[in-house]
Amino acid sequence: MTILNASRNSTSESDEESTKQAVDRSGGKKNLPDSDHNNTAEAATNVGDIERVLSVIGGSLMALKGLSYRGAPGLIAAAAGAALVYRGVSGSCGLYQKLGINTATDDKPASPVEYYERGIHVERSVTISKPREELFAFWRNFEQLPKFMFYLEEVTVTGDKTSHWKAKGPAGLSVSWDAEIINEIPNELIAWRSLAGARVDNTGSVRFLPGPRGEGTEVRVVIDWIPPGGQVSATIAKFFGRDVKGEVQEELRRFKQLMETGEVSTIEGQPMGTCR
Repeated sequence: MTILNASRNSTSESDEESTKQAVDRSGGKKNLPDSDHNNTAEAATNVGDIERVLSVIGGSLMALKGLSYRGAPGLIAAAAGAALVYRGVSGSCGLYQKLGINTATDDKPASPVEYYERGIHVERSVTISKPREELFAFWRNFEQLPKFMFYLEEVTVTGDKTSHWKAKGPAGLSVSWDAEIINEIPNELIAWRSLAGARVDNTGSVRFLPGPRGEGTEVRVVIDWIPPGGQVSATIAKFFGRDVKGEVQEELRRFKQLMETGEVSTIEGQPMGTCR
């Protein structure tokens, strides 16, 4: 019994000494592998920089406007605005985490699922009293598009199929992206998509079809895009009275005016832009 007890005491003392040495080496704290720390940090921030800025600005405006209302609708708007502000400050979105979305490390083009879940789909058309060959040639020179797409600051053609776009974003921000043509039929179709790393993921097409009763040309535009901030900025824009789909229709109206008259009139009635 004495020998057995001595053996037990020796084993216990050895275990205590090993535990003490392990604690001393770790500083009394449990060490996590570096990869675990990195994964935790990456998971905490899943909202991109522009999206965070828009969330703070839009959320603040929404909260202030909500507080100016009386009753439950105002409180709901204020709460939603506060949630957006928190989203922007923290850089974390619970919904994005559940969906596996991370706009903070966007290194590939948006997938069809992302367009469906976060994007805006627009289809609009206009009939123009000009031959489609002329309309196609004008549109195909992308550097001319800012003449009637007023949200564009500049488009630079960088290759036979590629171009660089710079646009006016919400809250006075400028956003830019690169795009490529993925399908083209002379005088009939131009289809494009944005490239990896785009601040504004977008894809779409413009078709030039024979007009009704064979008169003129029907220009039909289909666009799917994810605005900076995704549905967040779309919701903010809608809250403050902007109609994104209506703006696309207005751009086509200006295109029609430009091609038929050679100029675009501003709201004040002054001509702006030329198709020459």
